[in-house]
Amino acid sequence: MEKETVIKLKNVSLLFRLNKEKIDSLKEYFLSFLKKRLDVKEFFAVNDVSFEVKKGESVGIIGMNGSGKSTLLKIIAGILKPSQGTVEVKGQISPMIELGAGFDHELTARENIYLNGILIGFTKKEIDEYFDSIVEFSEIRDFLDVPLKNFSSGMLSRLGFAISTVRKPDILIIDEVLAVGDLKFQEKSSRKIKELLEGDTTLLLVSHSLNDIEKFCDKVIWLEKGKIKMTGKTKEICEKYKKL
Repeated sequence: MEKETVIKLKNVSLLFRLNKEKIDSLKEYFLSFLKKRLDVKEFFAVNDVSFEVKKGESVGIIGMNGSGKSTLLKIIAGILKPSQGTVEVKGQISPMIELGAGFDHELTARENIYLNGILIGFTKKEIDEYFDSIVEFSEIRDFLDVPLKNFSSGMLSRLGFAISTVRKPDILIIDEVLAVGDLKFQEKSSRKIKELLEGDTTLLLVSHSLNDIEKFCDKVIWLEKGKIKMTGKTKEICEKYKKL
């Protein structure tokens, strides 16, 4: 029996507009705007992208810096709205797209567990139930009442990962987070991802580490300048990408 499609993109594009003209002050900007002298450069961060992901699949997204990988994940997660095309997602998403996203760095770790948990769809009762598991996985018990502004990037990464994966998500979206932190955390998070994949979680993984892509992903989408250059089985695509 064919598995259900949980992510479907059809002709998705996102157009960005940037000012070519250097503006040194807000006053200059408004004067230029009123005189219609602003030189605007347009470019597609994502350009006519279409693909489907089945339930339980693990898909790696690779490409050079600026190829549109992170932007594409943000579109799928609902953080960015495409300029054109359609995005269909079935199921609850746990996005790990930007380190510290969803956190208030002036608040303590304890407060942020509740804040971030609510933002990704947990009830307070669920967070109460998961609290000890989050603290244990992230290894921050001694720092629960310390503001996040005093946390290292590794501590932030552990906490974000622990919150996002404490409950099995339907869809897990990860953008380079596995590259942050020490070797111990990377091994621990890898074991957790494998556990989730065995439980039929769908994975979208952006990483510059082809080792991580090959370790976790069934297939790969190769982006170049916002377009899909190639898609297929992981080994085949990664071998071609290595020849660049």
